[in-house]
Parts: sequence; C-alpha cells; structure tokens
Amino acid sequence: MRTSPLRRAGLVALAVGATVGLASCAGGAGTGSAAPASSAASDDTATRVALSYPGGIVVLDGETLETLADVSSEEFTRLNPAGDGRHVMVTTSAGFQVLDAGTSSIEPELTDLVFEASKPGHVVTHGGKTVLYADGTSDSTIFDTDALLASTDTLPAVETIPGVEAHHGVSIVLEDGTFLTTVGNADGRNGVVAKDASGATIAETADCPGVHGEGTAKDEVVVFGCENGALVYDDGAFTKLTAPDQPYGRMGNAYVSEDSALIVGDYKDDRDAEGYLLHRLALIDTAAKTQRVVDMPAGAEYTFRDVARGPGDLAYVLASDGSIHVLDPETGAFTDAFPVIGAWESPVEWQDAHPAIKVSGDIAYVTEPAKNAVHAVDLTTGETVKSVTLDETPNEIALTK
Repeated sequence: MRTSPLRRAGLVALAVGATVGLASCAGGAGTGSAAPASSAASDDTATRVALSYPGGIVVLDGETLETLADVSSEEFTRLNPAGDGRHVMVTTSAGFQVLDAGTSSIEPELTDLVFEASKPGHVVTHGGKTVLYADGTSDSTIFDTDALLASTDTLPAVETIPGVEAHHGVSIVLEDGTFLTTVGNADGRNGVVAKDASGATIAETADCPGVHGEGTAKDEVVVFGCENGALVYDDGAFTKLTAPDQPYGRMGNAYVSEDSALIVGDYKDDRDAEGYLLHRLALIDTAAKTQRVVDMPAGAEYTFRDVARGPGDLAYVLASDGSIHVLDPETGAFTDAFPVIGAWESPVEWQDAHPAIKVSGDIAYVTEPAKNAVHAVDLTTGETVKSVTLDETPNEIALTK
C-alpha cells in the first residue's frame, strides 16, 4: 500500500512504472468526453484518424481518408487522443507511447517517446491537462496538454500523483487544480475522492460500487459510472444518483459535451447477460441531478464503442442494425436514423474488432471491421460522404480533433 502524500511539492520528472501487460477494460481506456482539441495545436493540423489493427496502426487523413502512415506496433493496442489536436496515446505493454499524427509538412510517426506505466489504462484530457492512469500502481501522470507540441524528442515535464492501492481506475484534474480519483484495490472499486491543489480532501464517497469511467459536463460537473447508478461531483460535493434497476443498473462510460449539462451513458441492467450488446442508455441531467433510462429502438443494440456526441449536443449511437440512431438527450427521443454499415453481432471478447464511432465536428467516422472499411458520415444530413477499404481490419479508433 502506498501512503505518500497526494502531491509531491514541485515534482517535475519523467513518468515511471513497471513494464507489464495491458489493462483489460470493457469500458475503454478513455471516456466519452468531447473536450475540444487544444487551441495551441498547429493551424495546419487537420483531423487525423488513427486506427489500430493486430500488429500495427494506420493514420488516415480525416478529409480524404487517404492512408498517411502505417506503422508497426504490438498485437493489441488501445488508442486515445492526447488532447492537443495532433498526438495520440497508444497503450502498450511498456506504457503510453506517443503517436505523432503529423501535419501538412510532417509525416505521421510512432515515436520512441513512452510515458512508462504499469498496466496503462484511462487517458483523460480536460482544462489544459492530460492525465494518464496506471492500473498497476494507481499512479496518475499529469502534464500540460500543449507540452507535446513543443517537445519533439523528449517527454514533457510531468507531475506524478502516487496511487494508494492498485485498481482499474481513472483520474481528472479540474481547472482550479481539484484532483478527482477513484478509490479501490485488487478486490474492487467503490468510490471517488476529491482533493484540492494542496492535497487536502474536499469530499469523498464510497457509495459507487464498480466505479468506472468519467465524463465532464457543462460547468465542470463530473460524472462517474457505478454498478447501481452514477456519481455526480459538483461544487465540492458528491451526489449519488440511483439507477432505476436495483441492485444492478450499471453505467460504465459517460458520453459528454462540455457545453451541455446532459450526459449520455451506456447502461447494462443484467449482470449475467451474455455478450457485450446493450439495449438501453442512461440519461443524466447534471444540473437537476437526475437519472433515467431509455430503450434503444427495436432491433438496435450497441457496445461501449458505439456512442458519441455530435452536432447540436445530440447523441449518435451506431447500432447493431447498421444505422446511426440520433438521440435527443433532453427529451429521450430517437429522432432519426442513418443507415451506414451492414448489421453486426456482439463481439466474443470486448477486445475483438467490432464497429465503432468517433465524431469530429459534423463528421462521424465509422469503422466496419467485417469489410475492413472506414466511412465518413455527415451527421447534419446522414449522408456517407467518403468510404475507404483498408488492407487490415480496423479495431480501435481515435481522432486528433
């Protein structure tokens, strides 16, 4: 057990950690936060699409879907945007490796820069800070998001906040320096603690069994998922929201817009259900502190990779019927559906390649592993504006902005 103070005053060092296997996480290495890319990103850096496949990563131009780079990596990697509009964090056995997606004058490259971490897990970007969470130690590595743009051959300075007991967790730093991190150990996870910049505890709770993921909504209200509801942190206090299904109604991932008080979460109401397809969604109003659940349209299910926020702060769900279903989080109504890909079934394991959706502006990027394809969809019209077939089967997807 670690009992070090929350913050080591003046700590500026490279991230360190043991080299071990990847963290298993059916909820993703990151969250559904839709934070904008850093304003310091190069003006000539357009959206890039990074896609993992067994043993490698391809980088596509976001407009043309042309392959800009194809680099070798480990058999299974996870991808998360670094938050600066140019870099992607690749989770490998050594830690968080930096993928430079390039610019109009610089070719994409999987760099040698690695933030070492034992069992690298969630990556959270918010308020100009990027936080890397190591499940093997529960350490949180924090750096200025823009720092990677100025650091071409060395890792940027970081602050490492030591964990207490290792678990699959997540941390976030708010704009005023408040540090939120999950609480747990090898036997499970049950809560969250909030500390100020000096390390003093502001608030804490153990009323969130199976705590997983986070999302930041309007006015920096943060939501964490629980196996029996959700946890909302707002203005120095936690509020527990109880799921309509008890004792098990799990929200594991939050899909947010930082311009909206409304959060959409994936939702599972049967602990013993086979497969990874889900048929309901959680809707949370962070201002009213309420949670409700809505059903997907008949014949349409999804996984944790298939929900995104987009134009109008609406939610867009890529479903097993092959369509993107448009959900209004305010009314709970599905207002439209855009056919995009063929119907698909649940993956056998969560790591297996299956359709996913990510959004940049008005464009959704949709993977179709069954056809080794990627599609760009204009969410304002429902039109598929570009498609490309790859040489490999796409699995994880991350956008630079």
